[in-house]
Amino acid sequence: MSGARDPVSLPSAAARVFGRECRLGVRRVGELLQPVTFFLMVTTLFPLALSPEPSLMRNIAPGVVWVGALLSSLLSLEGLFRADLDDGTLEQLVLAGQPLAGLVAAKVLAHWLLVGVPLVLAAPLAASSLSVPAAALPVLMLGLALGTGVIVFVGAVGAALTLAGRRGSVLLSLLVLPLVMPVLIFGARATDEAVRGDSAAGGLWLLLAMLILAVTLAPLAVAAAVRICLE
Repeated sequence: MSGARDPVSLPSAAARVFGRECRLGVRRVGELLQPVTFFLMVTTLFPLALSPEPSLMRNIAPGVVWVGALLSSLLSLEGLFRADLDDGTLEQLVLAGQPLAGLVAAKVLAHWLLVGVPLVLAAPLAASSLSVPAAALPVLMLGLALGTGVIVFVGAVGAALTLAGRRGSVLLSLLVLPLVMPVLIFGARATDEAVRGDSAAGGLWLLLAMLILAVTLAPLAVAAAVRICLE
């Protein structure tokens, strides 16, 4: 009987990376709560700083919610690969004998699950403080689910590119913000149309297209950036 282990397939290896990231994320509950707390603080402070008139709140709600979601998503990106670089996990992923793009895609997907999903679930609470009608909440939550996915995958590229820098957070923001501006524009536009009672299908389809493009190309760019950083 041979003592060699059966080779691990890419789906199995990616599932292990995904599970590991989820377990580590659950242990760092405080870090996970920071983006959601910041998001709720930003959105709920506007009614206090401005007139609480419902019509005014509804007019500014799409921009406030999406700016808050964008900034909140960027908060956690700087440490996406930093800890793995420090403890040698990134080297192990490179040497795992599996396509690195598939493994980092699983890692980024887990990060979106831990950061993006709580933002989506907190959206109704933020929207209620801005007088957003209940009929617009499904569009808002779906748009945020798609938009935060794009932000996380595009942000992962920036996080990988800035691994070698000491001021990664500043450089990361400069790299990522221009790339995710379309997400902010189309997401806020779709939400505004939903608030006004119009069809938001156009904006949502564009967000979906951007998400597909980001999920397809971002892992390849992240894998290349990680290899360059480790050389």
